[in-house]
Amino acid sequence: QVQLVESGGGLVQPGGSLRLSCTASGSIFSINAMSWYRQAPGNERELVAGIVSGGMTNYADFVKGRFTVSRDNAKNTVYLQMNSLKPEDTAVYYCNLLIRRKVLDPGLNYWGQGTQVTVSS
Repeated sequence: QVQLVESGGGLVQPGGSLRLSCTASGSIFSINAMSWYRQAPGNERELVAGIVSGGMTNYADFVKGRFTVSRDNAKNTVYLQMNSLKPEDTAVYYCNLLIRRKVLDPGLNYWGQGTQVTVSS
């Protein structure tokens, strides 16, 4: 079994910062892609940022220059550093990890439980 645990959400004022983390545990051979998504009320879930095993990253245009995604392979953890937060960043943030449990396993996508980020004065 594989479990993902997210942490780091909360209430922050506009212009503030938060750092989210997502740690995977259990039977893991390797983790390829690690991504962050978010979903605001009434909206579809959308990709925020991602990082692959080689370290290449990608970002949605609405977070470029403000958010930074990183990973610690030894800890099976992905981070999302969020700076210059705006009220429109308010959403539930979910991590998504493509995890291989065995050497020949093509991998499955696992989701974190979600963490609420609220940006408000």
